[in-house]
Amino acid sequence: MLPSGVSSTQHVPLSVLDVVPVGGGVPASEAMRGSLSLARRAEQLGYSRYWLAEHHGMPGIASSATAVLIGQIAAATSTIRVGSGGVMLPNHAPLAVAEQFGTLGTLFPGRIDLGIGRAPGTDPATARALRRTAGTLAVDDFPQQLSELTTFLAGGEFPADHPMHGVQAVPQAPVPPIWLLGSSGYSAQVAGMLSLPFAFAHHFSPANTIPALELYRRSFRPAPGRERPYAIVAAAVICADDDERAEWLHGPSRLAMLRLRGGRPGTFPSPEEAAAYPWTPQERAAADNITGSHIVGSPLTVRAGLDALLDATHADEIMVTTNTQNPADRIRCLELVAEISGLTPTADGPPPTPIPATAPR
Repeated sequence: MLPSGVSSTQHVPLSVLDVVPVGGGVPASEAMRGSLSLARRAEQLGYSRYWLAEHHGMPGIASSATAVLIGQIAAATSTIRVGSGGVMLPNHAPLAVAEQFGTLGTLFPGRIDLGIGRAPGTDPATARALRRTAGTLAVDDFPQQLSELTTFLAGGEFPADHPMHGVQAVPQAPVPPIWLLGSSGYSAQVAGMLSLPFAFAHHFSPANTIPALELYRRSFRPAPGRERPYAIVAAAVICADDDERAEWLHGPSRLAMLRLRGGRPGTFPSPEEAAAYPWTPQERAAADNITGSHIVGSPLTVRAGLDALLDATHADEIMVTTNTQNPADRIRCLELVAEISGLTPTADGPPPTPIPATAPR
């Protein structure tokens, strides 16, 4: 048990962001089953949301078919909100996204979140393959794409001179909450102007966190049902029973990020592989720079880190992302973070039953 004392994290909801990390020699199916178990445990512990991030062409990440995984996670749980963190809109036709999330909203009413980003989430060649065009990734078309998506989701009519006039998304469901995601000021400003909630990727863009949040709050325009800004801050967290083990478990994240930034993405390394890697001083410095915002350590160390992040950002919600090769270490991290944050469990009793090899339908 932890020493008594009120933590800042006890005043805000906590959620989970998952990329479904895949380790070397580990089948993707096993990684996905690990995420199903993690989501069930997060629900039991009292976390508010479970989001999945869209990435493509990365052997160490199995969350490329985000909408499919959202359906599986929602089917394996019963109360936690499940959503995308996020769908990268330049990769998809707005109608297809509206159909997918209309379907999810129909199957799981009141539980689906739709987080939208404007980055491709992959390399240019893969992005072109996704979009089936040799043109540029027209992120400047994002406002138009977002407008089309919101119209489809709401079942609205396009003007008579609009190329989408007469087109509807089927099935229709109550519009899921739309979030804008970002790692810079652009989406922050758009979210504010459109009166939308905003989620910021502090875990890989810490230098932009506070400026983007300030811009979001300055830009926010109150609207019916959305009277005030609401900001989630996503933070990379590795929490273990002591600082030494947490640092050991953090080694793979450091190595994975170093390889990714160097254009060499691979499967997610093990702690042993990271410890055995022949780090050069330049690589250690680069890894320190890339992962400097990560909150790593014992429960007391992590509580201090989360409190400092909240004090600096005034976030309305913290979203924890924790990547380790062993799902048990991710579960333990969420358990410890829940304890230090005073989350109220949603159910008593034993841990969740194991997820079967065939995911629920």
